Amino acid sequence: MSRSRLMITVAPTGGMASKAQNPSLPTQPAEIAESVYQSYRAGACIAALHARRPDDEATCNADIYRDINSRIRAKCDIVINNSTGGGSSGDMLLERPDGLYENNFAERLKGCEAGAEMATFDGMTFVDVHGNKEILVVTPPSRCETLVRRMSERGIKPEWEVFSPNHILQDVTRLIQKGYDKPPYYINIVLGADKGFQGAMPYTHEVLNAMIAALPPQSIFCVSAIGPAQLPATTQAMLLGGHVRVGLEDNNYYRRGQLATNEQLVARTARIATELGLEIASAAEAREILGLPAPVRVGA
Repeated sequence: MSRSRLMITVAPTGGMASKAQNPSLPTQPAEIAESVYQSYRAGACIAALHARRPDDEATCNADIYRDINSRIRAKCDIVINNSTGGGSSGDMLLERPDGLYENNFAERLKGCEAGAEMATFDGMTFVDVHGNKEILVVTPPSRCETLVRRMSERGIKPEWEVFSPNHILQDVTRLIQKGYDKPPYYINIVLGADKGFQGAMPYTHEVLNAMIAALPPQSIFCVSAIGPAQLPATTQAMLLGGHVRVGLEDNNYYRRGQLATNEQLVARTARIATELGLEIASAAEAREILGLPAPVRVGA
């Protein structure tokens, strides 16, 4: 798995964190666009975006995504990647009669409707434990195919997001083999989410190596990790030939006791990469690596 240049993704918002945890978390379109732009200037070439309602609760509302996307595109040419995972509140939750909650799959599909170049594909079934809520994220094979077909119909390249080796070996590999993506297959390995997601894996060198070994041929990989695992996991990913994702979606802190901003996390990653002798990919170079066309105005 050769890497010509390092692609840095910024994940500025996510679907779980709140401003009460970090006042620098951008949740509204203008805030998100400005944070993405500052991260772009610091070295990010891809933006992995989540939408929030005006009350800061999670949503995949296509109109909100279009607003975010168009504001970003007016500022820079960063690759736009809209989440179809959503989050753990707001429009993403359906209350069940058994006391559990269920992630709203119909809402997730709306993340494909806002003109993004890429979209995050979470093709797994697991339990998201968020506060006192246990949220079932139900994505059986039929829903996996519905979601990736929607991406394919709209010319969106999937970012295959995986939390454990079986996520790679089951539906991701099955759908790639069915022709729903063209190489290179871009697979984001998320580690360190095991305290919140039943079925996720902790970050260790051994776990990361095992997941890399499970990747389909012609894949390139990105690594993102939660909380204090973010810095060691992304540094190890660079050494192993991978790309990286950082941002407040995954980690609120720059160091113990010091809250971060997105651009600080991106700048540190770029600095470490440079010290390791790596060249940072521009957005245009990222499109070349991923096989994406030149950007057009989104939200039209």
